[in-house]
Amino acid sequence: VIMEAISYIVRDAVPSYLKGVPIPKSFGGFLKLSVKDWLHLTTFTTVVGGVGYLAFKPYYDKYVGGNKDTIMNFRVEKQKEKVYDVIDVEDLGEKTNFCRCWRSKKWPFCDGSHNAFNKATGDNVASLIIEKKKSR
Repeated sequence: VIMEAISYIVRDAVPSYLKGVPIPKSFGGFLKLSVKDWLHLTTFTTVVGGVGYLAFKPYYDKYVGGNKDTIMNFRVEKQKEKVYDVIDVEDLGEKTNFCRCWRSKKWPFCDGSHNAFNKATGDNVASLIIEKKKSR
């Protein structure tokens, strides 16, 4: 019974419906559509767009970045449960820049990789700068 219903929908109902969708052969043909044709075309477009959106949204959220809770670290010490570094204050010098974008090739120090990242994504991330306090 289920396969008969699917067969009917795929072989008969959908092709019959698609034949009745009032899609003009030229852009000028849109001006000649009646109100009934416009309602039919609008309904059809809304359904097709909605189905396309629902089908594509999970892919977009998972792979493209629609989900704001995506990973940040794509390559730095991925074998570790947590990535951290211990650096003695005495070893910092007068001024040290630390990476916050996770794209530096000199991790944990900044190499300016955030500049290309910001340009590509429109983000505004920069390094963490630690300076020795100047004597007064």
